[in-house]
Amino acid sequence: MRKSLRLATVAAIAIVASACKPHTVPSGSVGVQALWGAVQPDVLPEGLYWVYVGKSIIDMDARVQKKEVNSTASSKDLQVVTAVIALNYRIVSDKAPDLYQDIGILQNVEKNIIAPVLQEAVKTATARYNAEELITKRSEVKESITNYVKQRLEQSNLYVTDLSIVDFQFAQQYQEAIERKQVAEQQALTAGNDLKRIEVEAKQQEARSLGKANALLIEAKAEAERQELLRKTITPDLVSWEAIQKWNGQLPVVQGNGAGAIIDIAAITAARK
Repeated sequence: MRKSLRLATVAAIAIVASACKPHTVPSGSVGVQALWGAVQPDVLPEGLYWVYVGKSIIDMDARVQKKEVNSTASSKDLQVVTAVIALNYRIVSDKAPDLYQDIGILQNVEKNIIAPVLQEAVKTATARYNAEELITKRSEVKESITNYVKQRLEQSNLYVTDLSIVDFQFAQQYQEAIERKQVAEQQALTAGNDLKRIEVEAKQQEARSLGKANALLIEAKAEAERQELLRKTITPDLVSWEAIQKWNGQLPVVQGNGAGAIIDIAAITAARK
């Protein structure tokens, strides 16, 4: 009897053991447990587990995921704009059972939750700005979209780590109009800079001419004052005194003029010797 009981116990253990199988929750993931199809609240961290009959473990990637969508919307001035939005997100690990129970695996999350939220966020944000503001106020538009997406995804136990506006595209006709406007503004800016440069150069030339004219005027004034001073200070006595100072002590060889001139022949002969 005892032997039969032991054999029955061993057989039962063998059956249970054969019904269990190992399961590894990979690195960067969490495990969601289901018992006979019912999701359990406890989250399994990465590691090795034994799964018995009626129990299953679903792996949920808890690392940062990237989702990129194209969205077409209308601006405030009714210009058609196509935006490419890149979203980085991850699941809230301790809420993985709720997420799995409400939505399912990550592929379902991206398809049923994230893509529609991004589409709606772009349409809501772009409707507040005209087409030009979508370019000039890009950081403000990004912030508006990010805040909307964060608020909506938090309700689904998803955490947004980053959001980027990869590209804004407008209708070809409007794009060409923007380019023409930018070219016109650049040309106007260049013309304005050229005008300022010409005005500066003209003022510099005017300043140089004025400086030169003032210098000549000062020089002429100084010369006139000098001449006036000489005129007032030169007297007959001063002229005679200057002549005496310059005389070398020799009498003139010729005195007088005309028929009454007296010539000193001796002086001339001596000078020749």
